[in-house]
Amino acid sequence: MRSLPAMAALCSSGLSMGSHTAHADPSTLFAPATPIVAAPGPTSFAPLVRKVVPAVVNIAVTRDSDSSTRKKLPSAVKGTPLERRFRERMRKHSDEVLGAGSGFILDPSGVIVTNGHVVEDADKITVALATGKEYNARLIGIDDLTDIAVIKIDSPTPLPFVEWGDSRLVQVGDWIMAAGNPFGLGSSVTAGIVSARGRDIGTGPFDDFLQLDAPINPGNSGGPTFNLAGQVIALNTAIVSPTGGSVGLGFSIPSEIVMPVVNALQREGRIDRGWLGATLEDITTHNGTRVAEVDRNGPAAQGGLKRGDIITAMGGEHMDTARTMIRAVAAAHPNSTVQISVQRQSQPMTLTIHVGHRPLSED
Repeated sequence: MRSLPAMAALCSSGLSMGSHTAHADPSTLFAPATPIVAAPGPTSFAPLVRKVVPAVVNIAVTRDSDSSTRKKLPSAVKGTPLERRFRERMRKHSDEVLGAGSGFILDPSGVIVTNGHVVEDADKITVALATGKEYNARLIGIDDLTDIAVIKIDSPTPLPFVEWGDSRLVQVGDWIMAAGNPFGLGSSVTAGIVSARGRDIGTGPFDDFLQLDAPINPGNSGGPTFNLAGQVIALNTAIVSPTGGSVGLGFSIPSEIVMPVVNALQREGRIDRGWLGATLEDITTHNGTRVAEVDRNGPAAQGGLKRGDIITAMGGEHMDTARTMIRAVAAAHPNSTVQISVQRQSQPMTLTIHVGHRPLSED
């Protein structure tokens, strides 16, 4: 419905409103069409599926239980076609099924990456390949702060595997494909785009998720997100949903965060993080982070850091927010020495601080 001011504008432009109504040239009313800035998405994801899905695994986690222990179904399979199958398995094996998840093989020797919450508290981890072949897996290590875990299966022959991609190159709007084991149904893929970067959903101090609109459901946890080259650019971890199913809000940990954690877990089975002993808060300019509190006997206090200081850089790298600083400190090697640039009452200074070990209570 056209508004009155618009009608007046048409009359004043010289178009007759009488019996011989003039028809405006559409080319004068609409912006000219411009070519798209990128090629359309793939006509089919089938070649990508064939390339990577053999390395995507389904994970079933059970805990030994006696007859006095009440058996529980994982929430991921309740109300799904898998509920009957899981109940029969529980009766047959006298195990308590804790959950079902996903993972991906990173090395032909059988190194598998998944989420920590998929395999924690497990007495038995069973990995099923896309072919249906099953293996018993052993836990290599879990990092609770990032919810990343590494498990290992042994195979007499090399296994299919996938490679890392660089999540730093991922842009909002890029096509992606997610793979996993939704609701315990088995190998499945979904496609979509990257909806946002740098999401903090309040799960931990290192939140820096990619937000995806590809459907992700319970059971997809631990599965990979691929770019169109078939490289893993993220680890599917969480959804936001009032219904328990996908509403187009999925969150994945970028590969730039997952890779170093996986490497450390493979080497040592644990993550030893740095610690300063200071509470940080953001400032309105996003040009540093303010020190809100300093532990009396912590490394920060011993190095001269004081409440009210504005930290602007660490090791020559700019620190724009508290989260950036927390992640930089955590990545520093305990017992190393770092240079921290601060503004104290508008006066710049550099402090030398000896990085400590992050206490277990901080995890």
